[in-house]
Parts: sequence; structure tokens; C-alpha cells
Amino acid sequence: MVSNEEIQQSVAGQTVPGRFAQTVRDHGDRVALRWRNEDESWGEWTFSDYADQVARAAAGMQAMGVAPGQRIVLMMRNLREFHVLDMAAYFCGATSISIYNSSSPEQIQYLVDHCGAGFGVFEDASFMARLQDVKDNLPALQHVGVLDPEGASGYDFTYADLVGHDAIDLDQASSVAQPDDLATIIYTSGTTGPPKGVMLTHYNVAWTVESLFRCIAIDDLVGMRAVSYLPMAHIAERVSSHYQQAFNGIEVTCCPDPGQIALYAREVRPQIMFGVPRVWEKFQAGVMGALSADPEKEKAVTDGVAAAIPLAEAIDWGTATDEQRETYAFLDEAAFKGIREMLGLDALEIAITGAAPIPAELLSWFRAIGVPLSEIYGMSESSGPMTWAARKVKAGTVGPAIPGCEVKLAEEDNEIICRGGNVFQGYLNAPEKTAETLDEDGWLHSGDIGEVDEDGYYSVVDRKKELIITAGGKNLSPANLEAKLKMIPLVGQACAIGDDRPFVSALVVLDADVAPAWAEKLGIAFDSLADLAAHAEVEEQINADLVEVMASFNNAERVKKVKVLGEEWLPDSSELTPTSKLKRRNIHDIYSNEIEELYVR
Repeated sequence: MVSNEEIQQSVAGQTVPGRFAQTVRDHGDRVALRWRNEDESWGEWTFSDYADQVARAAAGMQAMGVAPGQRIVLMMRNLREFHVLDMAAYFCGATSISIYNSSSPEQIQYLVDHCGAGFGVFEDASFMARLQDVKDNLPALQHVGVLDPEGASGYDFTYADLVGHDAIDLDQASSVAQPDDLATIIYTSGTTGPPKGVMLTHYNVAWTVESLFRCIAIDDLVGMRAVSYLPMAHIAERVSSHYQQAFNGIEVTCCPDPGQIALYAREVRPQIMFGVPRVWEKFQAGVMGALSADPEKEKAVTDGVAAAIPLAEAIDWGTATDEQRETYAFLDEAAFKGIREMLGLDALEIAITGAAPIPAELLSWFRAIGVPLSEIYGMSESSGPMTWAARKVKAGTVGPAIPGCEVKLAEEDNEIICRGGNVFQGYLNAPEKTAETLDEDGWLHSGDIGEVDEDGYYSVVDRKKELIITAGGKNLSPANLEAKLKMIPLVGQACAIGDDRPFVSALVVLDADVAPAWAEKLGIAFDSLADLAAHAEVEEQINADLVEVMASFNNAERVKKVKVLGEEWLPDSSELTPTSKLKRRNIHDIYSNEIEELYVR
């Protein structure tokens, strides 16, 4: 077992700019960043091109007073300029903080004020307009820049101005950052109150990337393709694309619209991919929606997947017989290979889901068709990961502790806790909140109740702060119920309801890919998803499937009634965080009438 000390020794003295400078020296002629131009052509920068932009941007920042210890804020989509500006900040010794693109003016004000940023860059006029609403309340924010100045106001420099400076020497400048300096502050999504600023050092980042590298267990990641499409304000994207690139030389394609990930996957053929569960659900729904037009083919694939699940598991764990391998190879050639190619997932060597629970059945489905999907578990406070197995996966678990990280269950309540070089330094300006999460012995308390099996694989049972307590006093995990509800083919999203209620109910949202195809096959006419949701046949089908998916729960735990909705909940909305976590309070408020109807009819 790898110890914390072993990882610590491996990354001694390392910082983000130091490792980036090394990657540039070693692989300067390799492609680093790719993007789609307005004319649909592709542009790219090598690591040398990327480094030149960083060196010029860092010079521009220094000319405007960005110095060691200062905080800068960035608010932009997944663009090549984000990588440049974030990296340039490190070569100034500064701390870079990303703002969620959906943030309101008030949220921008809170974050910029809370972190004390004196320098910021915003993408375009629409982002600048939100800042302008609150700029007068941010006297410390002295310099504000914009990437695209068209129609924008209130800025004093552009990206072009920054990179118009003469380049600094990156090798020399990399020494300005020290391992114990703050690299970034990740703000929590604020589903239960004001966002908290999670302070992560260069050491935290270096330690975590090294631990993940050992999990991946591929000797050389240089040039491996990944798509960056989730918010850079979230630790998962920051680590999986930006920091992995700086340390390990992966090739990153920038996808500014997360809704286009399916298109980008087909174009890029990624070899490494992280996605929240909803991303994988959409991939599967697309497949099943396409197959529904041919019932015979649909049945053949469904039967094939069922047969392949135990075969794929045996192959993964090294227990497969020659006959099992031959059977799987036949199924793969007959059906699964074509599905992977259609999705653009045929080159995947590492596929990861996280940030929210994924149904075990869905994870098994992907592994059966040859997509090596695995579930990672952690939080911003653990620099992202806490547990993960890239191979030897057990569906329904989140894997064992990552190398070097101690993970265990707290004696008093089985809360999952961890200790290691990935654990954050505390919450910015919030010592009381820090003390609630990080104890005196260095154990990070996750807030999740867990179980662990004989192989050291952890399962998340309940979320302490999200438990449903029914009127009868029954404590339930909504996430577990919701994961099962989403296994109903017509259901894309779900929110369980039950606090102080006589029974558990749920709001379920029709799957935008599967439901229309199902309706057309049955000859059900509809004008929109909302119209389709109101059809009696839809509710009847979902209620019929509800009995099956709730069978594993006892009577008091089961969802008894559902309200079918047709308006899909989108990331960065009133219902979902940018990484598709449910904003439960908002959902309860928005759909209060629909919820009440569930308990009176």
C-alpha cells in the first residue's frame, strides 16, 4: 500500500508552474490545446505556443501589479485563454479563482469581495454586464480585463493587451511559487448556504495529481486526448484537464458549451474523460433512443448487455475463462464496438464519473459495452478524489482509497473521513466552518455515511445533511432513491420528496431522448415534452416501472407516487448546480404546487 509519505517524497518541491515549465521543456512540440474556430475548422497550440502566451500574459499581469500572494478572478467558458491566464497567474505567484459562468451579479460580488481579488478577466460583454451591476461595491478590484471587447464596457485592458508584452522567462519565474502557497480557491456550489472558499496549495495539487497518476497506471500520459467542458470553477474539471495537462502533458480540446460534449466526443475520440452522471445518462439515452426504432435490434443489444455484464467483470478482475473471453469478443464485435464508435468513446482508456452518485446498473451497462467507466468519490476539500479504482471496478461502490490517502469510517456514525496530502488547508476567512470539517488530527469529514467491504471498497449510503425524515420518523437517502428512479427508461432526472410527509414521493423529468422515441413508437401524438408528460400513458408506464425499481427497498422507503415533468433541468439553472447536483430547496419551492398535489389526490 502506498503511504502519504511516499507520495509526499515524490512531489517534494513541486509546484504547478514548475511542472508546467518542465512539461514545456520536455514536450514543447506536442499539441497542448485545441479548439473549434467559428468556421468549424480546428485550431491548435503546441506546448511551446501555449507557454509563449503564458509568458506574455504573466508579463502583462506583472505590469499591472499582480504580485505574489494576490488573488485574481477569471469568469469565462472553457476556452484556451482560461488555461493561459490561470497558468500565468501562477508564474506571478498569485492565486487564481474561477467564477461559475451562471453566477448572478450578487454572487459575483460575494465571491470577488470574499477572496479579495484585485485583478479579474471576464469573457465578453454579457459577463462584463453582470460585473458592472456591482463593480462600485468592489473597490479592491482595480484592474478588469475582457477577452472579447465587442460591446463591452467597464474594462481597462483586453487579452490582446496582456499578451502584447514581451515574454518573461518561465523557467526563472517558476520559482516564485512555493509548494505551501495557495494555488487556487475552489468555491463550493452553495446548495446549502453561501459558498465556502476551499483553499488548495500547490502541494495539494501536486500530491493529488501524483496519486491519480498512480491510479491510472499508464506509464506515459503525454499526448492522450481529453475534452475540457465542465466548469473550471469545479475541482473535477480543474484537476482532470488543466492540472493533469500541466503535470503530465495531455492534449486538451476546449469545448465551451457542455451541451456539445457528444459532438466533441465524436470529433476528438477522447482517451481520458470525466463526466458527471448526467453526461453518461445522456450518452446511454441516445443509444437506447436510436435503438428504439428497431425493436429487434433493441432487444438484441439489451440481451447482449445483460450477458456481457458478468463477462466484463470477470475479465476486469482477471478471473475470466477462455470461453468467457471468446463470448465477450463475439458480443463486442457484433454490437458493442459499433456503439462505442457511434458515441465517439471507442478510444477511451480511462472513463470516470463523479460529483454525484451514478446508478450501479448504468455503470455496469457502460462497462459491458467496453467503455471502462469507473466511479470516483471525493469533494473539493480533498482536492477532488478520495477513493477510486480505475480498474477492478465494483459497480455500486466508489472504490478503495486513492494511493497515499488514509480513508476510514468514523467510529461514532460511520461517516467517511480521510487524511493525506490532498486535504485542503481550510476555508478562506471561515475558521469555524473549517473546524467543523477538519479535525485536530487532520481528518477531513465528508458528511457522508458509508460502508466498506472486505476489499476496502467504499459505498456511500447516506448524505448526513440531505436525509429525508418522513412523518413516521424513517430516515432515507434521497440520492439512492433517485438513482433507482433514473433507471426507469422514460425518466431522465428525479428528485425524491418526503420530509415530514406520510410517504415518499418524487418529481421525475422525462428523458428528452428516450421519451419522444417511445411515444412515436406507440403512436402517441405530442407537441412538446411538457405535452407528452401530461399523457396518461406516460404516467401509467412510469408507475408500472416504479414497482420494479423500488423492489429492493422496504415498504416505508419506497417512492409511492410520482409527478411527471416535461421541462428538462439543465446545469447552471434554478434546479441544478453547474455539475448537475440537485438544488433541493429551489426545486421544493419551484414545484411546491405539484408536490402538494401528490399528497392530496
